[in-house]
Amino acid sequence: MPPARAPQPAAPVHFGRTTRTWRRWGLALLIDRRTVLVCGALALAVLALGSLTLATGSRSLTLGQVLTALVDPDSDPRNRLVVVTWRLPRLLFAVVCGAALAVSGAIFQSLTRNPLGSPDVIGFSAGSYAGATVVLVLIGTTDYLTVAAGALLGGAATALLVYLLAYRNGLQPFRLIIVGIAVGAGLGSLTSMLLLSVNAQQAMLAATWGAGSLSGLGFEQLQPAVLVCAALLLATVGVVRPLAQLEMGDDTALALGVRAHRTRLAATVTGVALTALVTAAVGPIAFVALAAPQIAQRLTRGATALRILPTALTGALLLVAADFVAQRIDLPVGVVTVSVGGLYLAWLLARQYAARR
Repeated sequence: MPPARAPQPAAPVHFGRTTRTWRRWGLALLIDRRTVLVCGALALAVLALGSLTLATGSRSLTLGQVLTALVDPDSDPRNRLVVVTWRLPRLLFAVVCGAALAVSGAIFQSLTRNPLGSPDVIGFSAGSYAGATVVLVLIGTTDYLTVAAGALLGGAATALLVYLLAYRNGLQPFRLIIVGIAVGAGLGSLTSMLLLSVNAQQAMLAATWGAGSLSGLGFEQLQPAVLVCAALLLATVGVVRPLAQLEMGDDTALALGVRAHRTRLAATVTGVALTALVTAAVGPIAFVALAAPQIAQRLTRGATALRILPTALTGALLLVAADFVAQRIDLPVGVVTVSVGGLYLAWLLARQYAARR
């Protein structure tokens, strides 16, 4: 008999993606190489476009002058005024608001398992806008914190209404989208009625705010917005894994120990709060929440749109780019995002239709 051959070691299994495992302090984190590269490229793009935004405008500066104005308090006071006081808060607001909208969109697209399930589509942005309009028109105040509170309450009330109307033996994604569209349309009509019932000056004030603009904002408004956004993004980290498991179906998630109703409620509250935060700060900014998660998913080639860091960076880059264009053509940034987002929505609908044929 021929001698027995020694067993050969098993060939390594290749899953198509290069990953590394990071272990510290009893925690383990699987790091995907492509995601890291995409996040690095997005961060560099935000930094480059942000530097260009700080350097260009009615008063053009070199990148060296911008850097000096940022780090040297004794530099040219005119450059400090332009860069630090006027342009920097606007840029940081674009980064924060873009990231918040993108993560909010990813949450609702995961909840509904539909790329159209963004807060723009299912009515939560309309609820925040309606709440802020009530404060601006009926109460008659432009105080930042009061308007912010109105937007937060409007968004929360809308989310509760949509949740109650869509809930029937569980929360079905398709029903949530349909009910959200209907509630959003009703709130849009209510907002228009309010604007028509007041004088032209009040209506113009609310309509200007409703266009969505990053101008006129300073560090006084930026600090609370950053703190609230950071807290909400940390809260989002806690619902990412349960939401990803819910995408496999309620029965599978239940077998993995996920409480479906509690997870959906927590995710809805977090997503609405992120949208309301942006609406309160700068007005309704449409389509960033719709487009950013899908773009990030395609860049990272992930199985889900719920990838917090690449999605947040994509949203920040989109809003910084939109505001850069808005400043050059002297229009509110919301007008730019609506114009570009409308084309994106048409393309997405056509793609969805073609995929079902």
